[in-house]
Amino acid sequence: MDAFESLISMLLRHDGFWTTPSVKVELTKEEKRLIGRASTPRWELDLIAFKGQTNEVLAVECKSFLDSTGVVFRNGQFEHPDRYKLFTDPTLREIVLQRLSLQLVSRGSCAPSPKITLALAIGKLAQKSDAAGMKAHFESQGWKLFDPDWVRQRLLTASQSGYENDVAFVVSKMLLHFLKPARID
Repeated sequence: MDAFESLISMLLRHDGFWTTPSVKVELTKEEKRLIGRASTPRWELDLIAFKGQTNEVLAVECKSFLDSTGVVFRNGQFEHPDRYKLFTDPTLREIVLQRLSLQLVSRGSCAPSPKITLALAIGKLAQKSDAAGMKAHFESQGWKLFDPDWVRQRLLTASQSGYENDVAFVVSKMLLHFLKPARID
């Protein structure tokens, strides 16, 4: 799991989710044919988050893009849509999320009929992006958007809770500590 996925996983755990990284979705030959990828290996989701109380499953795609322009969303769509396949290809999305549901239920990972929601976690949003438009688009689709403001707020909240032996958690506590004015004794 990469560092950004680990961070998002920790933040979702603080919101009451159980998380699993790099989940492989076992598509059938027919499903692969339907999505136009007959020779594709198993579809991999960056992170799955499950909340037992509500039988809610989040299929989370993570895009940090910290040392690049960032995620670009303009004119109602992602630039470089091939980087956001589940968000831009309705047939792919429907098949992958349906198969994920069947797979999780058959393995006993959740109760029957889980509510599966697609989510995108972003480390950096490009300045040229239409942030309000992206939020509206995600809301209209019923998806969740974990944008940099969400990450920042959750990091602040996590840093104020009790200690956890998790790198992302420790760094968030240290950053909060370092941002406080130095004491003069």
